[in-house]
Parts: sequence; structure tokens; C-alpha cells
Amino acid sequence: MKHAILGAGAIGGLMATAWGSLGEDVILIVRPGKLAQHPHTLSLERPSGTITATVKTAARLTEPVEVLWIATKTYQLEAALSAVEAVPGNIVPLLNGVDHVAALRAHFGDKRVVPATIAVEAERSAPGRFVQRSPVRLNVAASGEPVLQDTIAGLQGLGFVCRFTASEPTLLWSKLCFLGPFALVTSASGKNAGEILSDPKWKAELESAVGEACAMAMKAGAQVDAEKILAIFPGSPPTMRASMAKDLAAGRKLELDGIAGPILRGGVRYGIPTPTTSSLVGMIEAAERRG
Repeated sequence: MKHAILGAGAIGGLMATAWGSLGEDVILIVRPGKLAQHPHTLSLERPSGTITATVKTAARLTEPVEVLWIATKTYQLEAALSAVEAVPGNIVPLLNGVDHVAALRAHFGDKRVVPATIAVEAERSAPGRFVQRSPVRLNVAASGEPVLQDTIAGLQGLGFVCRFTASEPTLLWSKLCFLGPFALVTSASGKNAGEILSDPKWKAELESAVGEACAMAMKAGAQVDAEKILAIFPGSPPTMRASMAKDLAAGRKLELDGIAGPILRGGVRYGIPTPTTSSLVGMIEAAERRG
């Protein structure tokens, strides 16, 4: 199968290396200014060992592919789509949040877009060099199973935990109800997972934020359980921090609207108070202004 991957950061690089190591035909879409220096041989350092792959790189997608995987930041999506000139057979977004699915369907049509989520702690250590620090969990809407079943099985052979999910709201909101509160609390506090769980104040903030996110999820038609989501955190690596917290510390632009926006806008739409989420966003915005 021929894959294109839009976004050469941690998630895009991880997926490109994984697909390439399985012998799949991969085109990695790189920003024009980075293309000349970007290596064709990628490496992914994993807990089980390092894998490498040779892929094609391009600044624009000008040839048909069966699947376009989108791994940009939420705020980069609109500009990044200008690089897609040939319409892919299927579009699988791996973005945070939920609002991007409607935007992509408006752009490409409803039937081509297959929502998906990925959960992994990963980073790009250098151009073409990526580090995977936790297991990869990839969830894909069941609408994509006929096309993606075989290639997803290849990822399972690499140790990825993959499943197809019938309910799109449950698929998208299950991740956001975990990621959103965790990203907000780690960013606002400057603490990692272990420090938050051992601090009564911040642990309570996390629990409250999860409750607010789950309230929006259920209004959106998702089946989520706040207690089950909270039970995941004690089993997470104690040093884990959300990528947004890392971006804040490094002075990079944040996905704050993509992650917190659906919760806050849902609160307005459904008349549900979101005081904890609002407070955490305010703390993060203040930290951004301080630089």
C-alpha cells in the first residue's frame, strides 16, 4: 500500500519509520524549507530497539496514494493542506482534539476521511531521528477497516496496540478526555504525572478536569467513564508529561485551542460549567505571556 504522511514531527516520523520498516511505500511530506536537508533514511529508537527505514520525501503530494496520514499540530492543519495536490483515496488524521474531522470532511468529502487517534509519548530528536518512550495505541474508526485491516496488522506485528472502533464520538472523545486534562494540568503546573498524583491539589485539578471533559463527551454522544480514565494515570510512567507542557517550556506555539477548545465550547453549547478547564487555560495563557 502507498502511504503519504503529512507532518514530519514526532508522530509523523514515528509512523513513517514504522510503515517503511514494514516495506510499505512511504512519502513523507516535509516543509519546503526543510526538504533539501531532510534525510531519506529515518530511525526510530524504541524501548524494544531501534528500527530504520528509507522513505521518499517531498514538499507536496502530487501523486495518488491509498492513504494520507495527517500528523500535524491542530493549528498547522489548514496551511499544511495546501501541500496536498493529489486527492488521496483515504485520509486518516492523527490530530489531537475533535474539531478537525469536520474540517477535513468539508475539504475532502465525508467518505474519504477515517478518524483515528494515537496515544504515545514520542519526540523528534533531530531531523529524521525519532524516539518512542511509551507503547503506541492506535485506534481507527471502523469505517476504515476494509482498506486498512492488513496494514494495521503489520503495525501490530511491531507491537502497536491497534483496534477499530465503531463509534466515532467515543473514538475521538476517549482520547481527548485523557489527553486534554493531562495536557492542561502538566502545562499549568510544570509537573510530571508522578508529581501531580502525589500532590493533592493538582490531583484534584486533574480529577475535576477529567469530569468536565467527560460531561462534554457524553453530550456529544460518546460513551466514556471518568473513573476508568482516571484509573489509567497511576499506571503511566511517572516522568510522563504532555507534549503541550514540553512545548510551553520550550517557548513553542501551543495546541491550546485544539485541546481545550472542544471542552470549553461544549460547556457553552450545553450549558455545563467548566471552571477547572477555564482556570487551567488561564494559567497556561499567563505563562505564555510571561515567555
